[in-house]
Amino acid sequence: MNVWFSHNGERLGTYDGHNGTVWTIDIDSQSRFLVSGSADNQLRLWNVSNGKCLYVWEFPTAVKRVAFSDDDEKVVCITEQRMGHQGAIRVFRLNRDGDGTDQSLEPEYMFHPVGSKATVCAFTYTPNVILTGHESGKVALFDVTSGTEILNNERAHMDSVTDLQLSGDRTYFVTSSKDKTARLHDTKTLRVLKTYSTETPLNSAALSPNKPYVLLGGGQEAMQVTTTSARQGKFETRFWHMVFEEEVGRVKGHFGPIAVHPAGTCFASGSEDGFVRVHHFEESYFRGKPYGDLEIDD
Repeated sequence: MNVWFSHNGERLGTYDGHNGTVWTIDIDSQSRFLVSGSADNQLRLWNVSNGKCLYVWEFPTAVKRVAFSDDDEKVVCITEQRMGHQGAIRVFRLNRDGDGTDQSLEPEYMFHPVGSKATVCAFTYTPNVILTGHESGKVALFDVTSGTEILNNERAHMDSVTDLQLSGDRTYFVTSSKDKTARLHDTKTLRVLKTYSTETPLNSAALSPNKPYVLLGGGQEAMQVTTTSARQGKFETRFWHMVFEEEVGRVKGHFGPIAVHPAGTCFASGSEDGFVRVHHFEESYFRGKPYGDLEIDD
């Protein structure tokens, strides 16, 4: 794993340790700790500032998704269903005292979701309730203390959910899917609020923190990438108006994952070509009036 300064592209350093594809990373709100999940069946905790690996959790199968809680006290991870092992969701309570190396090996909670395999997850604003996206297209809420499914929307998508990102206050979230749509959902009820339909499978969806835009990354399946030109493969970041459900622009290039800077000044996209691109928004982006002459109070 590598880290760069987003404002000038200068490389800061690396986090060495994993021996397999790194599927997922997340960073806490203070940029103090980083967690990563990999195909080497490990979940690792890192010190962001010096690249030191603080703790390693080992599992029977690969770690496909990790996420911090909003208070940075917990980490949730999904391990894959493979080789006779059930897919599992584990929640670890982090010990943030000292240098971070004194962690508990055992999860605080662990359960096996019944039915379709979970692919993505995140903590909601309700304590001990997590949000999951599944291979069947379902999104669900789980109580981690008991492992029970509180609520689900079986028809949130018609194909596998590929990404899930929450709004700043965690009251709504966006999902992307192989069914060529991204959808905005209410976190409490899981009701679909908005749908953004495209002509290509989507790998990632992100919310702009200070403008009403949804960024979508899509293109052909990774295995077909080398046989497809950039234009035919539809490798573009698409900007959609979150409220009006209209596409407002495209940036050529990558097919995901996509992350927007917390201050909303730029976005980064990754790809199988080995490059990460950082796009800085121009002045016109901030001067634009997404609601016309209507002024929205923050």
